[in-house]
Amino acid sequence: QVRLVESGGGLVQAGGSLRLSCAASGSIFAINAMGWYRQAPGKQRELVAIIPSGGSTNYADSVKGRFTISRDNAKNMVSLQMNSLKPEDTAVYYCNVEVTNMPLLTRRAYWGQGTQVTVSS
Repeated sequence: QVRLVESGGGLVQAGGSLRLSCAASGSIFAINAMGWYRQAPGKQRELVAIIPSGGSTNYADSVKGRFTISRDNAKNMVSLQMNSLKPEDTAVYYCNVEVTNMPLLTRRAYWGQGTQVTVSS
C-alpha cells in the first residue's frame, strides 16, 4: 500500500505565493509520473502540472509562467510552487503519483487527500 500526504495549502491574497508538497511512502519500487490536479466548486478536476520520471514538465495553460512543479526522488516528494496567485486558482489541490508497487511490480496511480487553496481578491 502507498500513502500520499499533502501539505502547504491555505489562504493567500491575490498576487501572493504558496508552496504545496506531497510525500509518498509505503511499498514503492519506483515512482513514475507525479502531478498536481485541482478541483474548484462545481467544476471537474483538472490537471495543473505533471512531471514524469524523465522528460519535460507539462502545465495547464492557465498556470504557465506562474507555477513550477518539481520533484525530489530521494524523498519521494513532489512540490508545486505557486506564484502570482489569482482568485480563479482557488480550489482543492490533489497530488497524483504513479507508482510501481512492490512486490508484484504493478503500476497504480494514487491520490493525495487534497489541500484547500483559497486566493482572496
